[in-house]
Amino acid sequence: MNSSGYVRWFKDIRLEDVPLVGGKTASLGELYSVLSPQGVRVPNGFALTATAYRDALTQAGAWDKLRDLLAGIDKRRISELARRAAKARAIVYAATDQKDLRRQITEAYRQLEHEYGANVAVAVRSSATAEDLPTASFAGQHESFLNIRGARDLVEACRRCFASLFTDRAISYRIDNGFDHFKVALSVGIMKMVRSDLAASGVIFTLDTESGFRDVVFVTGSYGLGENIVQGTVDPDEFYVHKPTFNSGHRAVLSRRLGSKQMRMVYARGPKSTHNVTTPKADREQFCISDTDVLELARCAIVVEDHYSKKAGVPTPMDVEWAKDGSDGALYIIQARPETVASRRKPEALESYVLKSRGKVVATGRAVGEKIAAGKVRLIRSERELKAFQPGEVLVAPATSPDWEPVMKLAAAIITDHGGRTCHAAIVARELGVPAVVGTEDFTRKAKTGMPVTVSCAEGDIGHVYEGTLPFEVERVTADRLEKPHTEIMVNLGNPEIAFKTAMMPNDGVGLARMEFIINQHIGIHPMALARLEKVESVRDRRTIKKITSSYNKPSDFFVERLSEGIGIIAAAFYPRPVIVRLSDFKTNEYAKLLGGASFEPKEENPMLGFRGAARYAHPAYAEGFALECAALGRVRNAVGLTNLKLMIPFCRRVEEARNVIDAMAQHGLKRGEGGLEIFMMCEIPNNVILIDQFAKLFDGFSIGSNDLTQLTLGVDRDSDIVAFDFDERDPGMLEMLTMAVKGAKRNRRHVGICGEAPANYPEIARFLTGLGIDSISVNPSSVLRTMEIVRQAEQAMAKTPISAS
Repeated sequence: MNSSGYVRWFKDIRLEDVPLVGGKTASLGELYSVLSPQGVRVPNGFALTATAYRDALTQAGAWDKLRDLLAGIDKRRISELARRAAKARAIVYAATDQKDLRRQITEAYRQLEHEYGANVAVAVRSSATAEDLPTASFAGQHESFLNIRGARDLVEACRRCFASLFTDRAISYRIDNGFDHFKVALSVGIMKMVRSDLAASGVIFTLDTESGFRDVVFVTGSYGLGENIVQGTVDPDEFYVHKPTFNSGHRAVLSRRLGSKQMRMVYARGPKSTHNVTTPKADREQFCISDTDVLELARCAIVVEDHYSKKAGVPTPMDVEWAKDGSDGALYIIQARPETVASRRKPEALESYVLKSRGKVVATGRAVGEKIAAGKVRLIRSERELKAFQPGEVLVAPATSPDWEPVMKLAAAIITDHGGRTCHAAIVARELGVPAVVGTEDFTRKAKTGMPVTVSCAEGDIGHVYEGTLPFEVERVTADRLEKPHTEIMVNLGNPEIAFKTAMMPNDGVGLARMEFIINQHIGIHPMALARLEKVESVRDRRTIKKITSSYNKPSDFFVERLSEGIGIIAAAFYPRPVIVRLSDFKTNEYAKLLGGASFEPKEENPMLGFRGAARYAHPAYAEGFALECAALGRVRNAVGLTNLKLMIPFCRRVEEARNVIDAMAQHGLKRGEGGLEIFMMCEIPNNVILIDQFAKLFDGFSIGSNDLTQLTLGVDRDSDIVAFDFDERDPGMLEMLTMAVKGAKRNRRHVGICGEAPANYPEIARFLTGLGIDSISVNPSSVLRTMEIVRQAEQAMAKTPISAS
């Protein structure tokens, strides 16, 4: 297979050949020639160079016609843009009907047939000379065609590819990004089709696409050919792999999310080369690829990223397409290009969107970006309706296509029924900086043009569409103006969905990771109901639990996997900074609300002082549930390798109780000191302060829980409205408790921090604790920057005047 004329085989192509073959095909050549020896499978193929495009237009005398046609074009006039673009495509299509070009395409295809068999199916992919640049991806601007067979159909597909340089969206994109229409040429890449119609395909990003967090590989996949994921017509499966621990030898999937995978694109006979079929229910209810496949794809993506980064001289996150061949079972990389949106965010500019109030939720889906926007709905069901769209409206549609991009640029926000975080709508929304909620399933049935909505992507992975126009604020802080204090400022966190975003803020780790949020929101079933399903009294609850856990070997596996994934995401986000996770601290009335919980929880008059915290862990009524918690924590530390995870015991009343819990943890594989494991205790009961010297012999550190400690010191029920005025962490008695706790811990050379909200609510408390020499202050993410400044000022003042809370 020798390159000649307009044909260049992948083995002869390198990244440096972009001016000749475009970004996409240059990448394929680089992958095939350089990375195949490293175990990255890439299908063979060839490229028609951009010279073929230029020569064809020159020989046909088409250049002047195109210049006259596009002179003075106004992309805002959508109908006029469409008319001129259609004429431009017709000119290029006619110009590329050249005898010599047909001959060269046919001869190259015959060589592919010699390697793979007669009538081999190929993918025909456009590749512009200005494509896949670090600052502009050109993703989805030009046409590609799948399952093309025979030399005659291949020639036809190549001509249509060349003509797609002048799609409406491509013209608009070039105008927006300052590219000259006539200095950009098109190459065509032809590669053997991977039979993913018999298996699965998808997209990989070597960072988190929403936050820009770079320590993960994000894999998406669905059954069939990959076009459905790109176009957003399916909700794909999603997986995360943590790069640092993967590179250190730990082979474990960090987290998984099952997508609905509504349809699969397969080969078709007749005029259409592909078509969609409905995915069987049984296939939708299981992941499209195995964990082994996910880990192999992560390995390939890391190899690709490392190679491109070395070549560029700077870290280069990548956008990689993959396909699994159902005939040979192998995984193939079919495209790679630099990621151009999340990786370009400047870390020195910290921007945080916060809703000031919440209203009725009318839709939820996958959040794209981290912004909030409000506007009136414009319901678009077909391309014909785009003409009515007004700037600042919220675009609502079943899905979007590349032809819609000129309108999407004008939208305040975008909402779609279908799609995942790598679909067309999501990719364009990220690049435009427009918040989008994709995969709402049925919002187009509820929405009406003109109805006001607020679109919030600032609440984690789940995007919310609220009824009406809600108030929100944007806080912007320049990172280069931040001066971190000596005292560690950590965050309190329970929601894994905002972990990556939060980890990128200035902070020293997680002072309190709340397990309860994960159990409540991501599991929803009582641990004992999963450990002892036969003891669940409600027939309906038993039936529901069986349905939810049907894909697991046993119901308890569901709990261990979900809890370990939630905690793992938080630990991975902040790695190698410490993450202190508090073991479950539900009260009995809260536990009883979980599915199946009523069968295992006693009814108490005062749950706040009842069967909670450490008292549960070694007790027969919860011991099996505690074993599941320990199994999940062990998986995070041992299987995933996130040894930055520290454990914390809540509401531990007595020293003997502490010993029992530590012994129980050791029996479940969580032995203090083994593998560097540190175990902390919540210092939230007056007895913890009084006997701190004895507790210090059993624990590696303490975290003051100011809420419970204030309640129990002052004898105030913090949930009672009528005595709420007496709940005040600034009371002299509480200040004395804080003093004793901090000094006692330091006397025993133990780490001491605080994870209650007192320092955030009362700056004088933060200053007071700084004066005591506390090691860390942990607050909610929204309070981090303010607390950091208060503590820094307090540290500066310490040398001059004593600090008190008065």
